[in-house]
Amino acid sequence: MVDGLGLEDAYGATLGRIKGQGGEKARLGMAALMWISHSERPLKAEEVCHALAIEIGSPNLNVDNAPSIGALLACCQGLVVIEKEVSTVRLIYFTLQEYLRTHPEIFSAAHSTMAETCMTYLNYQHLQAFSTSPSPEPQDTPFLEYSSLYWGVHAKRNLSDCAKQLAFKLVENYNHHISTKILVKTQKMYGYAVDFDKPSLFGGLHRASFFGIVEIVAYLVELEGCDINQMDFMGNTPLHWAAWNGQERVIETLLGRSGISPDKQDKCG
Repeated sequence: MVDGLGLEDAYGATLGRIKGQGGEKARLGMAALMWISHSERPLKAEEVCHALAIEIGSPNLNVDNAPSIGALLACCQGLVVIEKEVSTVRLIYFTLQEYLRTHPEIFSAAHSTMAETCMTYLNYQHLQAFSTSPSPEPQDTPFLEYSSLYWGVHAKRNLSDCAKQLAFKLVENYNHHISTKILVKTQKMYGYAVDFDKPSLFGGLHRASFFGIVEIVAYLVELEGCDINQMDFMGNTPLHWAAWNGQERVIETLLGRSGISPDKQDKCG
């Protein structure tokens, strides 16, 4: 057994053992494999543990639900290891990633589940209470960065009905959300100094356009009082963000609306 194909029986048998644990152990083991194999970047151990503690749709996080990393590794039956130098978790072999990729039925709803999890976290009452000015301690909110940067990536790939409702709740009150600050700080192509003590105006429509989530954009532009040409702190409209990220379907949706002003200039002219 020297390649991914030869290891298929071994991987299938190990997944069978994980499921055969039953109950919470089986759930944790399979969920951990889903997150590690489908995440947009390597996850730290505490990020995975917090993600697995989230009950989709719940108003607050019960930290008692978070498994220890030792328990998590045990539930994964040797398929997951920790990179000690950087504290990230990974699959034990690259061929396991290939195996999971060629068997999509194993995690058929991975991206919708991950989107629902991220948005449930961002909708938690204690995170909604943060303005964009404070900086939460990372040890208190280890899943905040990942969920802020990637909820839309997962939602675009598979937007379930549950994810839609969670997204509507999130983006309708997005201007002052702490995740706004986190996303904007990653946009290094701009040199503006952003005053986060004031409303950034980078609202839900900007964010949905940034990620290219057509269903959310279509919902938001129908809301009473929606300013389709609203400019954020850099002078960018939702159309600017959609164009910058190559979100063609969102561009078509926005251009099809009456009142759109495609020639608005940002602060750079």
